Amino acid sequence: MSGRLIDISQTLRPALPVWPGDTPFDVTRTWALEPGCPVNVSRLTMSTHTGAHADAPLHYAADGADMAGVSLAPYLGLAQVIDVTACGVRRITVDDVGARLVDGVQRVILKTFPTFPHEVWVETFATPDPSLIHYLAEAGVVLIGIDAPSLDPQDSKDIPSHQAVHRAGMAILEGLVLDEVREGLYELIALPLKIAGADASPVRAVLRVLEEEVAP
Repeated sequence: MSGRLIDISQTLRPALPVWPGDTPFDVTRTWALEPGCPVNVSRLTMSTHTGAHADAPLHYAADGADMAGVSLAPYLGLAQVIDVTACGVRRITVDDVGARLVDGVQRVILKTFPTFPHEVWVETFATPDPSLIHYLAEAGVVLIGIDAPSLDPQDSKDIPSHQAVHRAGMAILEGLVLDEVREGLYELIALPLKIAGADASPVRAVLRVLEEEVAP
């Protein structure tokens, strides 16, 4: 399938804002290209939830599958981007999304930031209400994505939206960058790494444009 690709991943770099208290990103050269060494090799230090990432069920359920054990199918296929920036920083409800959901779409990506905060950590952000997760699951949605760092508020201790996802058997993408993305249908490609024992994985997430507008 041809079509323009839109990169919706964050650039991993030492200054990347991370969840408060989580592991900062670092890349350190361990072998350097020089006489006697034919290659550059680096060591990465980072959280499994760095940048654009997929949560494994193990992140929010003690008996959940790790990243190596999840199906790849939810992370590849037709997706609908829905702009909910008008919601501000409150919970996103069925009233905000339901009437706009395209029948048969199995992947929904919520755009909550008018402009993605690349340089600072934003502690308050919009998140989907658990009732919306249930509604999407009933409609056949198998993956929910969002540009916010979490499906639940930063200070949540019971993470009800993550738990709703777990009950529904859905997949999660968080930390996407949607500044260049309009509402509509796209092909999502955002495969997580196959990491045994991991509760999440960074992804290189892209949207493939299905139809380009043609100027008259």
